[in-house]
Amino acid sequence: MTDKVLHINDDQFEHEVIGSDRPVFVDFWAPWCGPCRMVGPFIDELAEEMPNVKFVKIDIDKNTEVAAKLGVMSIPNMIVFKDGNIVNRQIGGLPKNELKAFIENCL
Repeated sequence: MTDKVLHINDDQFEHEVIGSDRPVFVDFWAPWCGPCRMVGPFIDELAEEMPNVKFVKIDIDKNTEVAAKLGVMSIPNMIVFKDGNIVNRQIGGLPKNELKAFIENCL
């Protein structure tokens, strides 16, 4: 796991995501979720390749408040924020190249 991906909790969401001066890719995930574990390494790699984007992960088992507020019902649920607003959302895993294209289309 790379240190380029920030693991945050509900209390940090406002500061790290809404208040960010860069676009933020947020991965809502859980350790028991197979597709989440599948896309995890892709997210780590993209965090290395895309320094203009902040990559954040939120474990929905430990942090239910933000997930509920954003209507996260199934995971993986990946949301791109820009200037504190939701730009786009992807539900379900994607291959790395499609995940990168999804993020780039949001910038």
